[in-house]
Amino acid sequence: MPPRSFLFLFICLGVCFGEDFPILTPPPSKAPRIHGALVYGSRPGKPFLYRIPCTGERPLTFRVSGLPPSLTLDPVNGILSGKAPDQPRSVVLRLEARNRHGKSERRLELRIGDTISLTPPMGWNHWYTHYHGVSDQLFRQAADAMVASGMADFGYSYVSIDDCWMSKPGSPDPSLNGPARDANGAIAPNGRFPDMKGLTAYIHAKGLKAGIYSSPGPLTCAKYTGSYQHEAEDARVFAEWGFDLLKYDWCSYGTIDRTPTVAARRKPYDLMGELLKRQDRDIHLNLCQYGMSDVWKWAPESGGQSWRTTGDLGLEKDTRLPGFYSIAFKNAVLSEYAGPGKWNDPDYILIGVIGNARDIKSPPKRTALTAGEQYSYMSMWSLMASPLFFSGDMGHLDPFTLNILCNSEVIDVNQDALGKQARVVRRTEDEFVLAKPLAGGLVAVGLFNLSEQPRKVSASWADLHLTGRKRVRDVWRQKDIGTGDSEVGFTIERHGVRMVRLAR
Repeated sequence: MPPRSFLFLFICLGVCFGEDFPILTPPPSKAPRIHGALVYGSRPGKPFLYRIPCTGERPLTFRVSGLPPSLTLDPVNGILSGKAPDQPRSVVLRLEARNRHGKSERRLELRIGDTISLTPPMGWNHWYTHYHGVSDQLFRQAADAMVASGMADFGYSYVSIDDCWMSKPGSPDPSLNGPARDANGAIAPNGRFPDMKGLTAYIHAKGLKAGIYSSPGPLTCAKYTGSYQHEAEDARVFAEWGFDLLKYDWCSYGTIDRTPTVAARRKPYDLMGELLKRQDRDIHLNLCQYGMSDVWKWAPESGGQSWRTTGDLGLEKDTRLPGFYSIAFKNAVLSEYAGPGKWNDPDYILIGVIGNARDIKSPPKRTALTAGEQYSYMSMWSLMASPLFFSGDMGHLDPFTLNILCNSEVIDVNQDALGKQARVVRRTEDEFVLAKPLAGGLVAVGLFNLSEQPRKVSASWADLHLTGRKRVRDVWRQKDIGTGDSEVGFTIERHGVRMVRLAR
């Protein structure tokens, strides 16, 4: 994997796939710039790990003022680690990064209490590219790539294992058909994962976090060992191994209880949510049960910090529009259920070099999405305060894909401390408009052209519940483009977007 300076050199030179794939995100400057959310949640006394997201020419030197005595700073890599303060409270840190070109400062509020994931989690999950072909080595390489590509400098932090890391009963592959559980009854990894503690330690040493996967049923969706009747043992071992996130996938649990009631659908998640809270580390719980029984209404009570609202995006059938649009339309109407520590999850970002969920044995290849569709995809997920999990190939990160994933102002909309999901202002056959309230009285607006031809898409101040003159900033291009006092509108290409931030 080339170093981040090498990758962004291509952006600086404007090298891409041609005029049909314009890179809109300006390259980061050589001077430091600290990015990331302005708030971060941790439970009292739990292990703490935070990598300060910062661009700029390396080497950088980091300083933090206001640091509690239980936390330490690696001044070279900008990694905060240790244990969270023992009592619930708010701690305001002043982050500073310096290099030979200048310095950057940023405020970070640590909220020590019962709520974690105060902003949507960001990271990478292997499923839609590697499927069954996962190993310890792959995830170490993904962690390396997250740092080397610059993704970690913009706040991406989770390196997350999906299905297929456990044993698979009856498999002819000896590396998969090992013991399902250890002597204490806890789930055991297959032969491709010889050292789970060593793997998470490798990821953590980079200031990143590690995610794991299981099912409340006896088997996972890919027919590997699940957690049914061993939930306590598995929660304990996930924590002992050092994982920071659990994706808990419904899968075969439907064979255990077919009752289509809220109580039945909640039961396995109530159990695992309570078990995770008892562990000696914060573990983000992602409920993956495809929106059944209005999961968004009860998932926080089950201990979840995020929950899938739809079926698998990779299996969504395209109609007039690519599948991510229909997934977004379903997710977008659930804005009232999102907020700090509780996020609607419409599934992963499938751009770049990606696998085929309908033919998982075929090799990954470049997405067929147009440039406008990829800008629209990232804009929708950011406005909807969705978890930002890339699921393309971390070994083939090209400049255009990084320009989509690593725009600091687009990510700031997603990570805004207010924690509001955008509301649907308008949806017609030809256009879609989202508006997201931001901290400080700002508003982010996404204007999407769903038609097959260029067309003007606009939103009035009445549509946006605004009054008075506003400054208009194009967040993809990161530049102010004027002021308005009655509406914002643009002529937008087929399946394209203009995403703006409106300020006083």
